[in-house]
Amino acid sequence: MGADGVEDPIGYFVEDLTYHGKTERTRQAYERVLRRFETFTAERRGTSLADASQRECMAFVHELRGENAPSTVASYASYLHRFYAYMTQVGVFESNPMTLVLEEMDESIDTDPARREISVPRMRAFVAGIDHPLERALVVTLLKTGMRVGECCNLDLRDVSLDDSEVREAYPVDPRGRLDGRPDSVFVSSEPARGSVVNGERRTASNKRKRDTVIPIDRELKSVLKRWLAVRPDARSPAEPLFCSTSEWGRRVTPAMVRDIVADHATEAGWYRPGGGAEENVTPHYFRHFFTTHLRDRTGDRGIVKYLRGDVATDIIDTYTHNWGDRVREVYEEHIYSLN
Repeated sequence: MGADGVEDPIGYFVEDLTYHGKTERTRQAYERVLRRFETFTAERRGTSLADASQRECMAFVHELRGENAPSTVASYASYLHRFYAYMTQVGVFESNPMTLVLEEMDESIDTDPARREISVPRMRAFVAGIDHPLERALVVTLLKTGMRVGECCNLDLRDVSLDDSEVREAYPVDPRGRLDGRPDSVFVSSEPARGSVVNGERRTASNKRKRDTVIPIDRELKSVLKRWLAVRPDARSPAEPLFCSTSEWGRRVTPAMVRDIVADHATEAGWYRPGGGAEENVTPHYFRHFFTTHLRDRTGDRGIVKYLRGDVATDIIDTYTHNWGDRVREVYEEHIYSLN
């Protein structure tokens, strides 16, 4: 199938979203952004959707930045990326010009805005509506660990230690040494930086924490991860990423993909509005805020929360690193909220 075989690529894509169960509201949001880009490429750049290059995409993103919040720009860019990824996959377009654009975009979110308040029961209902194993695993991991979206995407199989014979049989990957004696835990490294090679793979996202962190995995998250690993595609990378795309089969998920997933579900929940800022939109970064707020209120222990977040505080980090098994896991398991 070539580009000439599809008269209206956007209509073709939006129709496919219908088949995948996307709500009318979500489809309208996609079409609105894609039609705007179509007009931009034709009237301002003199080209078509099929022939648009990275330069046209970057120029469009630059225009968006002048009138939208950073989180909205990221979401709109992810709409374009999903559109081009799909059209490339089905053979209508030859390439996806948004790939490099997304890799060059920085996640820029106000560090401490006033945010939407969501209770644990409401968040539990939100999670219950996510059926796809990958999407559910990503959201629950972010909510249960408080890690940043780039840190989540950079996780490899070696960064996770699950005390489960079925998982060990399916994935005979030795966990990092830092996980020895710490079953049911995830290691979040401070090492990965965009452009650097880690575990044999050049990374496209950075981990922003200054110190390595070991975070407990409770029974809920363990169950969700086990369900995901049962259907995880074979990875394209020898680094064996924990989270691989099921739409771009086997590719490591990217922050843009995760933002797109969260935006879709948040839109359906009424927690996301195109053009809205961090004060009203639920994004992957919001889950870090949710984790911090609720766990701090439940434990009353700011030190442990700072340790789990990977915040810089040498005395706190050193204290909980040496006392991890006795203190951190005990407090975490006692107070972490249930999402099931």
